[in-house]
Amino acid sequence: MDAKDHKHVYFIVIETDTFCSAGQICYIEESEYMDIIKSESLKYLPVCVVGSGQECLMVSFLEQVTVLVAELLIAVGEISERVRYFKEREALDEALSLTKDSEVTVEVEGTWLRGVIRYIGRITEPMTSNPITGTYFGIELLGQDRGKGQNDGSYMNKNYFTCQQDCGVFAPFSRVRLLMSNPMLTSADQPSGQPVPTQSLQSSPGPLSSGDRVIFFLDDNSVHGMVMDLEENEAGTIVVISTDIDERGGTDSVHVPLENVIKEELFLLEPERKPLGPADPCLMPPKEIHPSGLNVNSLVEVALGKGPSFGTIRWTGFLPGREGTMAGLELEEEVGVSDGTFKGKRYFNCPTKRGLFVKLQTCQPDSRFQAANNMISDREAVHSPGDLPSAPITSEQVEKMLIGRMKGIQGHINSCYMDSTLFSLFCCSSVLDSLLFKSTKPRDAPVQTTLLQDIVNPLRSMGFVEGRHVMKLRQQLQSLGYCHTFTTDEKDPEEFLTLVMHDILCLDPLLKLSAGGKVQESYCYQIFLEQNHSLVLPTVQQLLEHSFLSAGLKLAEVPSCLILQMPRFGKNFKMFQKIIPSLEVDITDLLSEGPQQCVLCGQLAYEECVDCFTETVFSRTGLKLFCRTCSTQVHSHPKRMSHSTSRLSLPEGYPTSSGFRCQPTTAPRERLQLFAVLSIETSHYVSFIKHGPKNTDWIFFDSMADRQGEKDGFNIPQVEACPEVGLYLSMSPAELANQIPRDMKGVAKRLFCDAYMYLYQSSSMSLYH
Repeated sequence: MDAKDHKHVYFIVIETDTFCSAGQICYIEESEYMDIIKSESLKYLPVCVVGSGQECLMVSFLEQVTVLVAELLIAVGEISERVRYFKEREALDEALSLTKDSEVTVEVEGTWLRGVIRYIGRITEPMTSNPITGTYFGIELLGQDRGKGQNDGSYMNKNYFTCQQDCGVFAPFSRVRLLMSNPMLTSADQPSGQPVPTQSLQSSPGPLSSGDRVIFFLDDNSVHGMVMDLEENEAGTIVVISTDIDERGGTDSVHVPLENVIKEELFLLEPERKPLGPADPCLMPPKEIHPSGLNVNSLVEVALGKGPSFGTIRWTGFLPGREGTMAGLELEEEVGVSDGTFKGKRYFNCPTKRGLFVKLQTCQPDSRFQAANNMISDREAVHSPGDLPSAPITSEQVEKMLIGRMKGIQGHINSCYMDSTLFSLFCCSSVLDSLLFKSTKPRDAPVQTTLLQDIVNPLRSMGFVEGRHVMKLRQQLQSLGYCHTFTTDEKDPEEFLTLVMHDILCLDPLLKLSAGGKVQESYCYQIFLEQNHSLVLPTVQQLLEHSFLSAGLKLAEVPSCLILQMPRFGKNFKMFQKIIPSLEVDITDLLSEGPQQCVLCGQLAYEECVDCFTETVFSRTGLKLFCRTCSTQVHSHPKRMSHSTSRLSLPEGYPTSSGFRCQPTTAPRERLQLFAVLSIETSHYVSFIKHGPKNTDWIFFDSMADRQGEKDGFNIPQVEACPEVGLYLSMSPAELANQIPRDMKGVAKRLFCDAYMYLYQSSSMSLYH
């Protein structure tokens, strides 16, 4: 709840009088109220009625409420209903306990639909006369109820959360109920006389049949029984269960959805034990050792009713009332029963309905990665890596080692942003290899080891990395506490890069930018452009120059690696329909200190003119730098007499001429070479690698190009040659502008139209050259 107001005291009117109706909310300034209540004979209170005006109401007609309760109540449209909810309290108290990600049912046009809370707060701004406007719950509808909502998380053109169109609902607490964990229908507070849908439990292992022993859950208690029959209806499979003998000596027959049932063998109750006497040692039994060595952070699968489910072990230990070592799993899909809590006690953290506690011995290693290994034939075993990284894959080795299916890095659970980034950085470049062997803190050493031994070296020596190794890296990043969704959610490449380079491995910043005499440091550079720019089909060189000029930036030194984020907003909006890749960017004129060349005569430059930047008569790209003579001539033209020039800085001790003219000298040019491009389309990242000197030396990588199997399958990564990129690079800007994206050959469209991040390197600073 985001309602906070320490300036007012709030009341609800509980009885109607001449001036006010029961259920209206009113308030008074706290300081004024404290002065008034000092009077022992207080009968009337001057208050402001929300939505009305100032009134003097009988104190006996008012009940004080907190600002949180006031905000909840005022969202209820029917004033008379507010009093009922206030007096009954049950729904109101439940609403106060709701949080984001709570699973709920919400009433929409008389029907109760299932969803999850994504937002809690105001959806209209308060005014001076009405300091509160009501707390609403923004809910994303789930499952079969998707598409039955009213919006996409927006209200009055303002976005409060994000979901698909017609999957969002905003509702007051009176139309929201916490989703019950009880799979059996009860009569307690069912809205509009309808049962509240239950929280899905996870299915039973294997196809159930008559006689199987099973468990379902009732009010946090496990209920045992035996399968009598399975019935099919429009909603799916219903399991008819004969419950065990109850305390009255009788039995009962219940009908439970298949997805709410789990086989007893996965969740056995511990036999009842006698209380420990004074002499009994309070010793815990030793933890079991899994025959496959599975433990915390292992990727596992467990057999459930509709097939295997996959997840990660987050905790192992003992649970009250359970025999043997248990494993707390975070599942990939919402087929669990908790968020890492068991009987009110938390054992680990995970999203709601992703948590499941099972016996450790029922877990098996994730077979998808084993299946992937079986598809890899005619390969040598990975050599045992040493302390240094293997050399990058050369252009001559690309065809033999990288091209084909099951090549590159295998994708797994929204990992494409990381797969593409790692492949781009380390496949054919060594510019950031220092990350792999630089000294680091003991706490962060496992991340570096995984990066080197499990990802980079296998990629460079075999051309393939199993998805479980990237998942291992994600688990390590999550366990370090940087983000609790690293193993499940998609991130941005720059977020991952900054985390690894800055927070964990403490790499010196790649960029040192000079602005107004001060140096700023960063790892990536986001290109921003002024609204009045004249670019239509820009090159990366032009984008970089325009961005630096508009921001007043210079490079304080030559970077070993330049990571440029293209001018786009989020994953959807692109500022340009196409961007022409610059195979190299000349950063000479972007350096804060020279030596630099005159744009006209090539001699040593002494002055820069920002006003001349857009003058294409000099050159289409590059900042406009002049020697003294050329600057005088250029600015003697009437169109340029008003221009203002600035003096360039030269390195200390650099030889200069004593006069205006000297023998032409060629100042060294600083150029960076393009080695990779990350592209994004429909929230999926892929990468292009420039592996050789020719325009056709390009490969395209997709970590999830194909898939083997359904839920229990695995992703198939693929690397393919894309020489067609060279065809478009050789075109003139006019020809390229006329190309229709959907008609471009091969995968070229994804490079020219969907570029997200360009990676450049200084060849003189690579580890191997």
